[in-house]
Amino acid sequence: MMRQYELVERVQKYKPDANEALLNKAYVYAMQKHGQQKRASGDPYISHPLEVAAILTDMRLDESTIAVALLHDTIEDTTATRAEIDEMFGEDIGRLVEGLTKIKKLDLVTKKAKQAENLRKLLLAISDDVRVLLVKLADRLHNMRTLDHMSPEKRARISEETMEIYAPLAGRMGMQDMREELEELSFRHINPEAHDTVTKRLEELSRRNEGLVKKIETELRDLLVANGLANAMVKGRLKKPYSVFRKMQSKSLSFEQLSDVYGFRLLVDDIPSCYRALGIVHTRWRVVPGRFKDYISTPKQNDYRSLHTTIVGPSSQRIELQIRTKRMHEIAEFGIAAHTLYKDGANGNGDNELLSRESNAYSWLRHTIEALAEGDSPEEFLEHTKLELFQDQVFCFTPKGKLIALPRGATPIDFAYAVHTNIGDTTVGAKINGRIMPLVTRLNNGDEVEIIRSGVQVPPAAWEEIVVTGKARAAIRRATRLAIRKQYAGLGHRILERTFERAGKVFSRDALKPALHRLGQKDVEDAIAAVGRGEMSSLDVLRAVYPDHQDERVTVKPAGDEGWFNVRSASGMIFKIPGKNKADVSDGAGLDAPPIRGISSNVEVHFAPTGAVPGDRIVGIMEKGKGITIYPIQSPVLQRFDDEPERWIDVRWDLDEANKSRFAARILINALNEPGTLAKVAQTVADVDVNIRVLNTVRVAADFTEMALDVEVWDLRQLNQLLVQLKELDCIATVKRLYE
Repeated sequence: MMRQYELVERVQKYKPDANEALLNKAYVYAMQKHGQQKRASGDPYISHPLEVAAILTDMRLDESTIAVALLHDTIEDTTATRAEIDEMFGEDIGRLVEGLTKIKKLDLVTKKAKQAENLRKLLLAISDDVRVLLVKLADRLHNMRTLDHMSPEKRARISEETMEIYAPLAGRMGMQDMREELEELSFRHINPEAHDTVTKRLEELSRRNEGLVKKIETELRDLLVANGLANAMVKGRLKKPYSVFRKMQSKSLSFEQLSDVYGFRLLVDDIPSCYRALGIVHTRWRVVPGRFKDYISTPKQNDYRSLHTTIVGPSSQRIELQIRTKRMHEIAEFGIAAHTLYKDGANGNGDNELLSRESNAYSWLRHTIEALAEGDSPEEFLEHTKLELFQDQVFCFTPKGKLIALPRGATPIDFAYAVHTNIGDTTVGAKINGRIMPLVTRLNNGDEVEIIRSGVQVPPAAWEEIVVTGKARAAIRRATRLAIRKQYAGLGHRILERTFERAGKVFSRDALKPALHRLGQKDVEDAIAAVGRGEMSSLDVLRAVYPDHQDERVTVKPAGDEGWFNVRSASGMIFKIPGKNKADVSDGAGLDAPPIRGISSNVEVHFAPTGAVPGDRIVGIMEKGKGITIYPIQSPVLQRFDDEPERWIDVRWDLDEANKSRFAARILINALNEPGTLAKVAQTVADVDVNIRVLNTVRVAADFTEMALDVEVWDLRQLNQLLVQLKELDCIATVKRLYE
C-alpha cells in the first residue's frame, strides 16, 4: 500500500509548490473516517483512496483533485458530512466529493436502468466540474485492478459496465492509456478463455520474433536522425490482447491472418516535423494503400491529433505508425487531464469555461449533458450515449465552412440535428456537394451538406431507423410523441364536446383543470389525449368536472335475457349491457362515442383482420394506444365490446375517397379436390378485376379442399359479384364471406 509521504512526493515531482498541508490533512481525515474498514481483499479501506490518488498523480493533476480522490468515499461510507468537509477543506472540494457520492446513491429495479442512471448521474455531476469524471475513472480503474476478490457474478457485472460505459468514456475524453487498461481488465473477466488464448498467442509471437521490435525501433530512429530529425523518439509494442481480439471479431480473421499486430509511435518536436517524418518513412518503405489518416489537420472530437499510416517496414513486416509531437502524445495519453488548467490549480468555476474553448472532448461532454433535458427514459439515454461513444467519426461542413463531426454512417438527417434540433425537425431534403441527394445517403469525410427545410414538416417516425446519432433519435422520438399526442387530443376534444353537449354542458379546457387530480392526469392535454386513445371514458371526465351530474335522457329496459339490459343512449344507439338491475347499468348510459368524421386524418386507423369494404355498414372501436379499428357491423368480434360502449365510434364511408383504393375482405371456399380447381378459382377472381392477396388451402376431406382467400376489392358490389360467380363454378361446393 502506498504511504502518505510517497503520495506527497509524487505530486511535488511535477508541482514543487503543491499545498502539502492540504494533502496531509486529507489523508489524515480519510484515515480517521475509514478507520478499521476493510476491502473485499482484506486490505485496509484507506488503501483504495490512496491508490486512486496515485493514479491521478500519473496524470499530473493538482493537489485539490488529489485531495478529492482521498476523500471521495468518506460521505458515502463513513460518518463524514458535506458540511464538515466544506468547513475543513473548502466548498470546492466539498462539492466535488458530494458529486461523486450522488452517483452511487441509486435504487433502481433493472440492471439496464441502473447502468443508465449511473451514467446520467455521472454526467450531471461532471456538468459542475470535469474533475468528477477524472476521479471517477481513476476510482473505476483501481476497482478493476482489484476485481479478483469479488464474486464471479459481481466481476461479470462490473466488467460489462466498465466495457460498455467507462472505457469508451475514457476514450472519448482522449485518455487512451486508461481506456486500453480498462478494456483489458474487463476483457479478462468477461471472456477469460478468449483473453487467455489471445494472450498466449501474442506471447508466442513475441518469443518467435524476439528482438524484432527493438530492431525496427533502431532502424526507424536511425533513418529519422540521418534525415535531420535528431530529437525524434521511436517506441514500438505489440498490440493489446483486447485490441487484437476486437479486430479478429470485427473483420472475421484468424490470429494467423492478422498482419499488423505491431504498432510504433514516432515523437518529434513540432507539427512540420510530423509531416517531414511521414515523407521520410514513405520514401523509404512501401505504403499500404488506404491506411493513411491525418488527425492533425482534422483532430478527433476527443482532441486526439496524430498522423496514422501503415507501411511494409523492416523485415517485410507490416507495421502501423503514429507520428505526433510530444505535446500531442501527452494529450493522447491523458486526454482532458493533460490540459494545463488543472496543473495550474485553476478554480472550479472558471475551469469549465476555459476548458470548453480548449477541448473538443469537453464540448462533446457538454452536448451529451444537454441531452439529459430531452426527456428520454434512462434506457434510451444510455442507448444514445453508447452509440456516440463507440462510433468512429466523419467530418462534414456546412455551406459556410463550419465543421460538423458525426459518427461514421451518419446521414444528412443526423447532420441537420447536429446543427440544431429545429433544423432537423424541419428537414425535407439535402444537397451534398451541391447535388440533391436522398436523406438516407451516408456522409463521407469532407462532404459539404446543405439542408433544405420546410416550415410545415414533421419528422417521420421512420427516420429513427435511419439516423445513427443519439441526438437525432431523441429528437425524432420526441417529435413523434408530440404529433401522436396532438392527433389523439384532437379526437378526444371532439368526443368530449359531444359528451358534454348531450349532458347539457359546455366542455372547456379551463373547466377540466380543477378535475385533473381526480382523473390522475398531469395536464389538460394529457387528459384529452387519453380520451382520444380510449384509455379514459368521456363520461369519467364529465363526472370529474360535474360530480353531481345525472344523464336523464338515457333509458334502460330489460333485454329479454336474464342479466342483460338494453341501454338506449341520447344519440339513439342501443347497447346490450350486463347487470342485475337497472341501477347497475344506468351509469353506463351516455358511454357511446358520438359520430365523427375524418378520423383518418386525426388518428391512426386500422381495419379488422378480415377487412371491411365500402358498402358495408361499419363501426369503429377505439383500441388502447392503437387508434381506431374499423369492423363490419356483422363481425362477431364486436360482441366482445358489448359492455364497453364508450369505445364505439359511429363512422361512415366517404365513397368518393374509398373508391380510390382497394379494400381487403376474406372469403371461404369449399371446393372439390381435383386438378384445375385452383386455376378456375383464380381465373374467376381475375375476370371480375379482383386481386388475391393471400391464399391458404387445407385438405378437409378426401374429396374436398378448403380455401381461404384474402382478396382486394373496390367495394361491396364487386365483392358480391365475385361470390355469385364463384358459386356458379361446378367445382365449388360452398362459398361465403368471413367476417372473423
